[in-house]
Amino acid sequence: MHSLLVVTALLEGVTGLALVAIPSRLVTLLLGSSIDAPAAVTLARIAGVALVALAVTCWLARGDAQSRAARGLVAAMALYHTGVAIVLAYASLGLALSGLGLWPTALFHAAMTVWCLKTSR
Repeated sequence: MHSLLVVTALLEGVTGLALVAIPSRLVTLLLGSSIDAPAAVTLARIAGVALVALAVTCWLARGDAQSRAARGLVAAMALYHTGVAIVLAYASLGLALSGLGLWPTALFHAAMTVWCLKTSR
């Protein structure tokens, strides 16, 4: 569980910081579409802050991997990764979005779901 929490903290933290700092570039890379409206940029930045908060939580829990709280965090992460994989797959298949990072990111989140489920047993 320690490795899962460290990897999650690092990757989600970097992604969150990128969403806060350069949301339009990251969204274009991911979805192949820009977000120019101020409201969309604001929501992307809020999502970035949430990812940074999630990263901090995972980082702080990494040393207490056997606690009930850490197991609950991994269960929540499984839900998060599942949801992100589904939303990104729908963005491609249902909305015809096609950024360079779309499918690699969707597959990454699917793999992270599997890792979370295996770890939570």
